[in-house]
Order: sequence, then C-alpha cells, then structure tokens
Amino acid sequence: MAKPRIFVSSTYYDMKHIRASIENFIQSLGFESILSEKGNIAYNPDSPLDESCYHEVNNSDIFVIVVGGRYGSPSSDQAKDLPKSFYTKYESITKKEYLTAIEKEIPTYILIDKSVYAEYETFRRNRKKDDIEYAHVDSVNVFHLIDDILQQPRNNPVFQFDNHNDIEDWLKEQWSGLFRDLIHSRKEIKKLNSLSDQVKTLSNLNTTLKKYLEEIISKVSKENAEEIISQEAKRIEEFEKIQDFEKHSLVRDLIRYYPVTVNEAYETFSKAKDIEDLLERIEHISGGQIEYDSVIKNWKEDKEDILTKVNLIRSLLQVKPLKFRKK
Repeated sequence: MAKPRIFVSSTYYDMKHIRASIENFIQSLGFESILSEKGNIAYNPDSPLDESCYHEVNNSDIFVIVVGGRYGSPSSDQAKDLPKSFYTKYESITKKEYLTAIEKEIPTYILIDKSVYAEYETFRRNRKKDDIEYAHVDSVNVFHLIDDILQQPRNNPVFQFDNHNDIEDWLKEQWSGLFRDLIHSRKEIKKLNSLSDQVKTLSNLNTTLKKYLEEIISKVSKENAEEIISQEAKRIEEFEKIQDFEKHSLVRDLIRYYPVTVNEAYETFSKAKDIEDLLERIEHISGGQIEYDSVIKNWKEDKEDILTKVNLIRSLLQVKPLKFRKK
C-alpha cells in the first residue's frame, strides 16, 4: 500500500537536528519522509537543483515547513549579484517550496521557532524602521515569509515550538484530525451525491413552474403580464449573478474566513474605483483583519494575477475593470 509522502522544508544547518527528529517521527508513523539531505529527491541534471525540489513538493501529500532564524539561499531564478544586506529582498528556495505547496493546495503545516515569532511581533510594530537590530533572524525576509503565511485565508495552521517534543505532539494532533476529517468526508460524499440528484430534479421542476406561471400571468393580467415577467426575469438574473460571484475564490475566502456578508462583498467589488480603493474597502468590511499595508505590497508583486482575478469578478458584475493607481 502506498505511504503518505511528507515533504519537510527548512534551511538546513540551523535546523538539521529538528529535521532529523521530524524525519524519525514521520517514519515511526509508517509514512515516507522527503528531505533533501537524505537523497529523497530525484534531481534532474538538465535543471537547477531547486527546480527538482519544487517538483518533489508537487508530488507530496503533506507539506511541513519549519521557520527558524535563517532565510536560506536565493532560488535559481533570482539575480546572482544580490547585495548581502539584512534588508535585501529575494525569494529563497524554502519560500518557493512553501509557495509551490500553497499553489497546489497541498495540506500544509507551519512550525515557527518561538524566539523568531517573538521578534516578528516586534517587526510588525516597527515595519517602517530600518535601524532595529534583531537577535534571532539573519534577514528581514523571514518576517515577510511569516507575513505571507499569516495572510493566507486557509491552509495555514501555525504552531510556535521550543523543541522537537512540542513539534511531535502538535503534528500527531493535527494529522489525527486530518484522518478523522477524511473519514467524515467519505460519508458526506454519499449525502452530496443524493442531494445532487435532488437538485437536478428541482431544477427541472423550477423550469416547468416558470413556464406555467408565465402562461397564467399572461392570461389573468394581460396589461401587466410583460412587466411582471420582465421583473421576475431580472430578479432571477440578479440571483444567478450573485451565485456566480460567491463561487469566485477571492470572494468565497473573504466571506468564509472574515466577518463579511455576501452583500458587503458584492457592494465592495462593485463600487471600487481602483485596486487600492478595493483593498481599502476590504480592510474596512473585514474590521481591519485584512491589513492594507501588508497586503498591497503582495498584490503589486503579483500584479497580473491580481488584476486577472479581480477583473474576472468585475466582469461578472458587469462593471468596468480596475487598475492600480498611477504613481
């Protein structure tokens, strides 16, 4: 029987003892651990080494990232002559492994060293200052990585650890819950299949009833028949528009994970004048849980992707596309 494949991502030299203990723990459960230093990754001689790591993440069932004080080496697609500064921004191999797992929606578990997280809280209160010396991290990018992790609307369980025993206890609890959810989801699939059949039946019935009602209205009230039918058609069209709106991932996550109603989200995406205005409105309706300053930077980095997602929603609402403000 195939074993669950668990990819362990972190910098190596500062985390080698933690990595070793996690490997032993995974194997004690009868699972397969994937660690670069153990030769578990099949490297392609025609590609940069880190590309093989990202490929292996794609083939994993579970992803574990350990965030410590070191940020790690730049990925192969970064500039080769990056200045060696605490504030130099770049993408590390570890971060790109994490982003690969998130993009593929692989169940992800985040372990952050307690001392690093404590300094992250200091960083949050002093984002605009560049004269603070941090004792436990070698790059500000460690804090940006934690930013990215915490801003994910889902699939981002975070645990602050002191030692490997903390890690083992937490992972046992998390994976037991995952297994339990899997058992329950199998039961729910049967219920959903039954409900799907009922929805199809109701949909056909609704079409038939609509035809009957139009016929009755046209005979009973000839003067107002067309107006009534037209109003109902518009109401149904608006209802279907809202349904399509709710299905979009940006909207779905906003409603599911923050205190935001469908109507608030609908109005926000409809009335925004540009991307910055949209994010300001989202910050407001989320009660400040989504912070403008920390999100706008990521949106600008993924400019094309954000514009595509936002303007797909805008097209559903039949309003003109948005752009970023000109500097």
